[in-house]
Amino acid sequence: MNKRLGIIGITIKDRYKSAPKVNQTLSEHGEIIVGRMGLPFREKGVNVIGIIIEATTDEVGALTGQLGMLQGVKVKSLLV
Repeated sequence: MNKRLGIIGITIKDRYKSAPKVNQTLSEHGEIIVGRMGLPFREKGVNVIGIIIEATTDEVGALTGQLGMLQGVKVKSLLV
């Protein structure tokens, strides 16, 4: 399969409960991550992580699927 460039957006509701699991999952898929930026959005009570990836659709599906199963975590991806 061909690798494609993409963006994954992640929001985390409960930072102390879910963030360690999110970070662990991202580390497990670190070979596809090109860049990462995280921002606390205190006014809305969420934390936002933006990830630039270069991956196959299967690799993106594996990562987003694992993240999406975590409580309080929402994930969206875009491939170009």
